[in-house]
Amino acid sequence: MTTKEPLDQLGYGFISGTHVPHGEDEYYLRNEQSRGGPYRRLTDEEIARLEANGNRAVNWHDVQVEDGFDPDLVQGSRFYGLVRIRRLEPYYLTYHDLRVPVGIYDSTIISSDIGTNTSIMKVGYLSHYIVRDQTIISQVDEIACTNHSKFGNGIVKEGEPEDVRIWIELGNENGGRKVLPFDGMTSADAYLWYKHRQDERLMERFKAMTEQLVDSRRGYYGVIGSGAVIKSCRIIKDVLIGDSAYIKGANKLKNLTINSSAEEPSQIGEGVEMVNGIIEPGCRVFYGVKAVRFYLAAHASLKYGARLLNSYLGENSTISCCEVLNSLILPSHEQHHNNSFLCAAALLGQSNLAAGATLGSNHNSRSNDGEVVAGRGFWPALCVSIKHNCRFASFALLTKADYPAEMRIPLPFALVSRDETENRLVIMPAYWFLHNMYALARNSWKFKARDKRSVRKLLLETDYLAPDTAEEMLSALDFLEKHVGKELLASPEGNEPFALPHGMFEKSRRSPLLLKARSGYETYREMIHLYALKSLVSWAGQHDKTLRDLPAEFRDARRESWTNLGGQLIPNSRLSETLEDIKSGRLPTWATVHRRYEELAQQYPKDRATHAFACLCSLHSSSADQLTETELLRHLREALRINRQLLDRVRESRAKDYTEEFRSITYDSPNEMEKVIGSLETNAFIRHAEHMAQEFEELAAKVCPQTLQV
Repeated sequence: MTTKEPLDQLGYGFISGTHVPHGEDEYYLRNEQSRGGPYRRLTDEEIARLEANGNRAVNWHDVQVEDGFDPDLVQGSRFYGLVRIRRLEPYYLTYHDLRVPVGIYDSTIISSDIGTNTSIMKVGYLSHYIVRDQTIISQVDEIACTNHSKFGNGIVKEGEPEDVRIWIELGNENGGRKVLPFDGMTSADAYLWYKHRQDERLMERFKAMTEQLVDSRRGYYGVIGSGAVIKSCRIIKDVLIGDSAYIKGANKLKNLTINSSAEEPSQIGEGVEMVNGIIEPGCRVFYGVKAVRFYLAAHASLKYGARLLNSYLGENSTISCCEVLNSLILPSHEQHHNNSFLCAAALLGQSNLAAGATLGSNHNSRSNDGEVVAGRGFWPALCVSIKHNCRFASFALLTKADYPAEMRIPLPFALVSRDETENRLVIMPAYWFLHNMYALARNSWKFKARDKRSVRKLLLETDYLAPDTAEEMLSALDFLEKHVGKELLASPEGNEPFALPHGMFEKSRRSPLLLKARSGYETYREMIHLYALKSLVSWAGQHDKTLRDLPAEFRDARRESWTNLGGQLIPNSRLSETLEDIKSGRLPTWATVHRRYEELAQQYPKDRATHAFACLCSLHSSSADQLTETELLRHLREALRINRQLLDRVRESRAKDYTEEFRSITYDSPNEMEKVIGSLETNAFIRHAEHMAQEFEELAAKVCPQTLQV
């Protein structure tokens, strides 16, 4: 119910009692946040001119201004509490086609600071905000800040109960993997917190480090950054808005931080409703989006009615139309269609969910605690439905089907399908390399090309051949040798369909079928070989060395597993060291943890090359001493052959779109087809792939003194 208070108290008492330190007043935090001044009281002449312009104040003495303030630029407005206004000069501001005069018009201002040459027009209620310079605010119903605002951070303010703390429940609907959001949280932070639930000391440190980041004192004002534009919105409450942000037609924004800058402006558009979240620079949110308890990493996009709840969306990702709940999504995720659904999942980046994909049947027991974990490059096709729990190796492709049982697919780059006639699961290892090399190579290229971050907190690995996938392929070799047999894998019969025991890939009494095991086995070996030599050649080229000059420590290296830490790959030994340093206090803050990520990124090329050498030894069952200069030369020649073969497969897989009969049936002539889809000869990505292959050959010739001929 409403209550009534004296009008002359409106705008005062934002904080009081114990929340005001001894010797301070209610404005002490506001003064720390504010810029400008010194301010002075209005002159009698200025007050008269203001009143003549239809303005009113309960107490004109508490309306303070800077020199350069023009009272004729304030018209039809009401002022309550301490209002401070910087210079207002006879200019107008432009933003695209919008042109508005500097000044304050037909608005209600309560205890706020107004920046230099700002335009405020028809704002029904602006309370306890600091508005920076040259900002446009037009036709907004309400912009207000409470004294206990947390701006989307997972903290509690002085005197608040613990149950008001905002958590984001990632990866599981039961809250067992919940994390505290904080401004500046990286995908790596979210992954560490999501994953290591068994380590109670680590969980305590993460919570303490988060609470250190944000002041728990009451009394901070909301801020609208310089050059921001806010127009035609309804309710904005407890929101920090960064420089150059553009907010148009939003319905409700509450308890948010919207980071933005002139270099990486964030934009929020029509019909959007967002509550309890943090948005990093360069994000785009448009057209009826609903988001609650969320984190958008840099250059993420939500569009066209997307619903995002209890989720972290990684850098350079896009979600449109669909619904995503309780998920941790690492960078470069794409989900564009209205009828896809994702729930209780951890997708480790470069993923793509097609229309009708339903990854949401996690109620397969007495509670909603099912989960899905998928490595990089996860791609469920049209109308895929899976049952939680599931786990997929990197670059798993699922064909259109209803998969009725929990699945565990340890083979990377595999095609997973369902034979409806025989009612069985079918797996083809190394499918991408054998049958769709164009799409695989193009995806790696486009994810790198679309990375628009100006501040790169993490080193995002987009190459499909990397330490994580190399380890998965080596494990896949062991799997195939164990369950198919080396003898069969070496014979032509090895490509015949091969039945595996039930329970191998899914929780079912059905016997799964393995297709082209021999081809998959040979291809895995080739890709591991190529990964190893490309990594060694790259490292040698960067350090102006030859292959004979590889450091001695490379020869002492041992294989180890790697972790996809928010899109940045690190060896598990370094991850363990980092976690111990966090728990011990050697990394006492999130800032120091982020600096560790930077150090790990700098070490990555050498770590990768060291790992590559160990993989080469493992692949060929060689000791380090056996990898002589002559052997390395032989291996390099083989890598060049494989790389040229991959380039041929890139061309061939794209050429199918031109040579297969049914690809051309909608065109009356080859000329019409070429005008619509372009020609194979001028395909930009094929030209890029050819350029990259040539670069590898040139670098190989540079780092190896012998003549390289395949």
